[in-house]
Amino acid sequence: MRKSSATQTTDKLLGLEMLRFVAAFAVLIWHYQHFSYIGEKPVDLVKSQLPLYSLLHPFYENGEYGVWVFWCISGFIFFWKYRDAISGRSIDGWTFFVFRLSRLYPLHFFTLMMVALLQPIYFHLHGFFFVYQNNDIQHFLAQLLMASDWGLVRSNSFNGPIWSISVEVLVYAVFFATLRFATKSPLLNLIVIAICVNVNAQICSCLAFFYAGGLAAIGRQAIARSQFRLPVETAAWCAAAAVPLSIWMYSPQSAIVGLFPIAYTPILLFCLSGRMALSLPSQRLLEAAGNMTYSSYLLHFPIQIFIALGFAIVRHPIPFYDELFFAAFVVATLLASYLTYRYFEAPAQTLIRSYLLSKNGRPLAQAQPRL
Repeated sequence: MRKSSATQTTDKLLGLEMLRFVAAFAVLIWHYQHFSYIGEKPVDLVKSQLPLYSLLHPFYENGEYGVWVFWCISGFIFFWKYRDAISGRSIDGWTFFVFRLSRLYPLHFFTLMMVALLQPIYFHLHGFFFVYQNNDIQHFLAQLLMASDWGLVRSNSFNGPIWSISVEVLVYAVFFATLRFATKSPLLNLIVIAICVNVNAQICSCLAFFYAGGLAAIGRQAIARSQFRLPVETAAWCAAAAVPLSIWMYSPQSAIVGLFPIAYTPILLFCLSGRMALSLPSQRLLEAAGNMTYSSYLLHFPIQIFIALGFAIVRHPIPFYDELFFAAFVVATLLASYLTYRYFEAPAQTLIRSYLLSKNGRPLAQAQPRL
């Protein structure tokens, strides 16, 4: 008997799509304070007076850590979709590279060009750039190659948020190489995490969260048909509910800066990656929310420059404490992100993949993560 169209069970990772959107929204709110910047620092910013602070204060205060969640989700999706394919050599390096290039580069290039055009105008009006100050040819070339945070130049340049993607690109290479030429054993994940949590470098942070997310994916696949699936899932959900409550009650600050995120986020991913019974409209909504996360991550800073320029031209201070202004910025960013994914990102992916893969007889239908 077919399930009612009102509620359908799906194997898609809709829980992760929801978490991706929350992480992207957290970064968006964290960067809202850019509107108070003069040069590279906020001036006379009173965070408690920011719009909806009582509701959004976790994002205003700690939204930057949404990047960690992104890295962990990336690890889960990559291990979920690519672990067996790469180690079993059913996907080659060129195909893997093209999948990543077609997903990440078109929007990166577009937003980089936007910022490169807008920042000189802002500099002409103010004598300094908007937020990120290292906007010279050296940093432009690094950004063009997605190498802005490889240690070659300072990362605070042009479309600054791309720094986390720049780091993640290096992790993709490590991920592919270790699966193809070393092992797919989860022991490797544990070794990478153990080493990287003790090294103070962004690449190591990314590796740690990426491979922690990979462990969650391996665990989820391992219990898919196990007789212990239900008790394991129940225990995971209990931990997901009890652990953060206990930590925030007794040691909230150490929870953010300590080992809590690297230990807790994979548990949350494990829980949210289970089957979900949702109505078809709810499924489509979550898919749309997940699809627009990369767009919102890269678009929000160019949109901020554009807004700042508009207020500078009319010689009016940016009313960033105003709730209506806040709502207009957030809604405009999310709407632009949705339209960008649908009419630019997705078509660009198809075009690049059809050109670079079909010419060599490679199939285009292989599963690939969208992150």
